[in-house]
Amino acid sequence: MKHVFFIDLDNTIYFTKPNEEQLMSGIYSLLDQLDLGISEEQKQMAKKEMLTTPFQKIAKKYGFKPEATERAIEYLSNRSVTATLKPSEDYHYIKDLKGRKFIVTAGFPKQQNSKVIMLGIADDFEEIFVVDAGSSNKKEAFLHLIEKYNLKKDDILIIGDDADSEIKFGLELRIETFLLDPENLHPNAESTYRGKDLSNLPIAVGE
Repeated sequence: MKHVFFIDLDNTIYFTKPNEEQLMSGIYSLLDQLDLGISEEQKQMAKKEMLTTPFQKIAKKYGFKPEATERAIEYLSNRSVTATLKPSEDYHYIKDLKGRKFIVTAGFPKQQNSKVIMLGIADDFEEIFVVDAGSSNKKEAFLHLIEKYNLKKDDILIIGDDADSEIKFGLELRIETFLLDPENLHPNAESTYRGKDLSNLPIAVGE
């Protein structure tokens, strides 16, 4: 049975698409004002991917101009979410987990911490660890938490939606993983467990 849980935030604890207006309207507006050095079609594709991927990765993928990237990062670094967010309908499966729970999320600390506050879930977790996607990754975060709290890998389950981030790094560390993939975006991705929702989470935990 698992007793320690590393849990992603965006599109795991809550979903970004239903909250797109309050989460993304400001950065979308800023990007429309900046010279990104890419086509309008590429910009729209980049905006869509920003719902599920950290900004720094999007800027690098699409080749945003450095000045535009700097302006956007400055905006995002100082931004707080101030409107109420709702956890997913499946959040009760996470809330009911018995053991030590940590949020491990990539992004900007002020913004990510404000999301947790607006979701009203801060008291459900021992620590909220925000990974700077521009200089680090979740693998390093997992190793940091394991060392800091003297955790055993066999006790840990990693829960998230990103097959190329927390799931991939979890498997590399020989930690069991649960891939949440409601839209079947990663049909061929490796994961110890997977589901279109979290209803199978108790099985993965060993309850």
